[in-house]
Amino acid sequence: MKEHEVTIRFKREAGGEGLELPSYQTAGSAGMDVRAAHDHLLQPGDTALIATGFSMAVPLGFEAQMRPRSGLAIKHGITLLNTPGTVDSDYRGEVKVILTNLGRAAFQVQRGDRIAQMVIAQVERAHVEEVEVLEDTERGSGGFGHSGTQ
Repeated sequence: MKEHEVTIRFKREAGGEGLELPSYQTAGSAGMDVRAAHDHLLQPGDTALIATGFSMAVPLGFEAQMRPRSGLAIKHGITLLNTPGTVDSDYRGEVKVILTNLGRAAFQVQRGDRIAQMVIAQVERAHVEEVEVLEDTERGSGGFGHSGTQ
């Protein structure tokens, strides 16, 4: 195993037989392509939970982030809701993708289509501490465009 490499164990679920497991398409890819396990017609404005045909074991201290594929987004208006969607290290069920059609035409998802990309990321756990006062900063409570448009 290389330095910055982590092992993710995959298990095929019903419907995942014969599908390619998530994989990197190039040496420089940050995300692994994830494929649909079933056909589904997604009408404009529709959202569906699309099965992938696999479950996985992500090591403690990591998460799998599900993200949209840019080609589907620009060409068809297909994206993922709850992006990035997190698959926690203790989840062992089938991975499913929340796919939505923001386009103007129906979109046919075919079994085996690459519908999302999965990025493995390290996570930190935070200690929660309640206080009466927070330290001031130059920004303060300014948000939602407070710095202007330029």
